[in-house]
Amino acid sequence: MKLYYKPGACSLASHIVLQEIGADFEIEAVDTAVGKTETGADYAAINPKRYVPALQFTDGNVLTEGPAILQFLADSHPETGLSPSLGSMERARMHEQLTYVSSEMHKAFGPLFREGSTDQEKDRAKENVGRTFDTVESLLSDGRETVVPNCFSIADAYLFVVANWANFTGIDLDKWPNLSAFVNRTAKRPAVQRALEAEGLLQ
Repeated sequence: MKLYYKPGACSLASHIVLQEIGADFEIEAVDTAVGKTETGADYAAINPKRYVPALQFTDGNVLTEGPAILQFLADSHPETGLSPSLGSMERARMHEQLTYVSSEMHKAFGPLFREGSTDQEKDRAKENVGRTFDTVESLLSDGRETVVPNCFSIADAYLFVVANWANFTGIDLDKWPNLSAFVNRTAKRPAVQRALEAEGLLQ
């Protein structure tokens, strides 16, 4: 398998899960601004959507959309426990949080990374991000260490990546102590460390 990624982008969640399951895979960086991979390939020919992540299999099939990749990897390796069992409330809760991070938190960050965003748009985006952080802070306030209690799941990998963007966009994550503790705790997982190192994100 080959993961097409952009350092620190949402594709990092797929990278983390590939590390968690011990997959045999390669990574190839993508410059989405120019549409080229690090080897000079036309990325649009690999993923017509032109954004990351994309997971290419040895038979040539390409799977896109982060949540779909995460769920496929977890379901392909049920022994890892990265996704609770089918039909369980825990699985539904995991999907609930995975969807929230994808549709609300990730989206809220958009203007902070978009070239040409005005200061007003960025300020509004920070307020919107803060509201999503409030929601997750409340979820974690019961002392759980993962979004589904006692289960590090694909939702946690995605939440870690997106919440960690606070550290690069001028948002003080310490305002949300439970979420901040979650990010710091998750960053110490060996699989997360390996993914961060491979993407050149460790200082």
